[in-house]
Amino acid sequence: MTTLSKTPGVRLARGMVLAALSLSAATLAWSHGDVVPQSVDTTTLPQLGTKWLDANPYSKGPAHKEALRIGTSAYNQNCARCHGLEAISGGMSPDLRKLDADCMGLADAAKKDMCFAEMSEFFAGTVRRGRVRDGRVYMPPFENILTQEAIWAIKTYLETRREP
Repeated sequence: MTTLSKTPGVRLARGMVLAALSLSAATLAWSHGDVVPQSVDTTTLPQLGTKWLDANPYSKGPAHKEALRIGTSAYNQNCARCHGLEAISGGMSPDLRKLDADCMGLADAAKKDMCFAEMSEFFAGTVRRGRVRDGRVYMPPFENILTQEAIWAIKTYLETRREP
């Protein structure tokens, strides 16, 4: 050890740097909070069965209002920590308000409906299977945690958050 490293000022500075690094590491570890996916009670929605649907059955119709209520809560419990409050991303994950933005500009109603259906299928598949790239998990799979009803309820909420 050099004489300089034995001086009290250097030892104090070194200790402060180590304390700051420890605090930074702890902050990063806790910054996401509880990331355990939360189950969603969907008993008040029409049950959809075991076969996965290709499109959101709650987009329109009598169950829409209840699906929106459940989907808002489910999104906040399971998605907002990465995709942002009210689906406004802070840059960490995709901004889900823009999920089907390409469909919004289509003038032909049939093409627009087909586009929305394709995006719904993409959304459900992504939520079910998650996202892994180069062996890194970017989004965990939710298939055995969220029911089909819960996933479509979240999609119902996101449809209300679309950017015009």
